[in-house]
Amino acid sequence: MTKKVLVPIAPGTEEMEAITIIDIMVRAGFDVTVASADFDGALTMKASRGVTLTADCKLVDIADDEFDVIALPGGVGGSEVFRDSTLLVEMVRQHKYDGKLLAAICAAPALVLQHHQLYPDALMTCHPSFKSHISENRWRDKRVTMDINHNLITSQGPGTALEFAIEIIIALCGKEKAWEVAEPMVTNPTLHYHKMGKYDD
Repeated sequence: MTKKVLVPIAPGTEEMEAITIIDIMVRAGFDVTVASADFDGALTMKASRGVTLTADCKLVDIADDEFDVIALPGGVGGSEVFRDSTLLVEMVRQHKYDGKLLAAICAAPALVLQHHQLYPDALMTCHPSFKSHISENRWRDKRVTMDINHNLITSQGPGTALEFAIEIIIALCGKEKAWEVAEPMVTNPTLHYHKMGKYDD
């Protein structure tokens, strides 16, 4: 069955993160929905560096749909909108309750997940400038952190977005599928999903 992915966006979302997540999920053959969390309901918005992003629909239109993963791009402005969206926070809370995979990058782990204590016991990372938002015993200084016990993937910023997106594929479909996506993209051979097309357990 095709995996369903929700990628919320908002004014101020980090465009490199959003586009990388969306692109890699599409390359994996997943069914991707880009939903606007903008309080004005606009589908077109300016991202953090002024790039125009366009959503497929409003968040409210798909609030009752089920997804295999909700992936939150960062960017301070976008993460603040996510933080203040009662609808999105409740969707994430229900998603977690259902045991589904949640992924968040850059400012989103700190400003959304940590702010609302959605994953109070989970190990996570975020953009280093927001490190102080996460307790020292739960902080992991890694480009991508997977907390298997909480079904949570977090990552640090635009430069880690590709690794982050590939980790989502691994979590949903395994390493062979991730390699299928990564190999034709000529990704960095030092990344952990490069094992000459084969993977260690």
